[in-house]
Amino acid sequence: MSEIKQTFNSSLGKKLIMALTGLFLCTFIIVHLGGNLLLFSNDNGFGFNVYANFLTHFAPIEVIAYILYLSILVHALYALIITVKNRKSRPVGYAIQPKSDATWSSKNMGLLGSILLLFIVIHMGDFWFRYHNDKTMGFKEYRTDLATNKTTESVYTPVSADFNHSVSVENNVEIVRVKDLHARVVFSFSHLWYVAFYVIAMGALSFHLLHGFQSAFRTLGWVHRKYTPIVYAVGTWFFAVIIPLGFAAMPVYYYFVVKG
Repeated sequence: MSEIKQTFNSSLGKKLIMALTGLFLCTFIIVHLGGNLLLFSNDNGFGFNVYANFLTHFAPIEVIAYILYLSILVHALYALIITVKNRKSRPVGYAIQPKSDATWSSKNMGLLGSILLLFIVIHMGDFWFRYHNDKTMGFKEYRTDLATNKTTESVYTPVSADFNHSVSVENNVEIVRVKDLHARVVFSFSHLWYVAFYVIAMGALSFHLLHGFQSAFRTLGWVHRKYTPIVYAVGTWFFAVIIPLGFAAMPVYYYFVVKG
């Protein structure tokens, strides 16, 4: 046990923890983007609201969510520890900066991570916290005719303060009543400052993943002449381009299209 503790307290151990939590977070953002793409469904928020309800009422997902929160905190904490330790080991800068092959993103991971951490706090406060604690959040009722598969929506006013969600079928009509998180999305993305900050944060995410995804594989020793180019391609085009663009497209779309 002491050897394991010593290993994870070492510089390599801290980097291993950073790599493992980072790859877990990479997996999460893929799933998160997939769910958030429901915002483009043009169904008055039906798919997104049902998705949000599922995330908060399915026990296995809730367990994974707490692991996610812990991973974010551990990843940020160890990043801070490593940064501080590196600066202490070289308190005085070089008189002449040596040439380095390090990329801009690798040199500024601390700045990029700080922007992302601030974004996560604001983002979770605006959506996750409000969804769980805002008693003024409204509800929507979606009625789907099972014969025609046509869905209509309306505002729903619960008869009980304890009401959370319900699904029922009456006369071949499926009735779904859920919290209207979609309305919060529309409201938040109607503010230019929020949209701008969101897009900037996604730019930070792009550069953070550009270096972080590839670095995680190197830290774990998963380096091979045959597979490393694949890792670099996935890290560059999928995580640093497609994923951030997918997230950034949502606030831009809602501000310029839905709002208008």
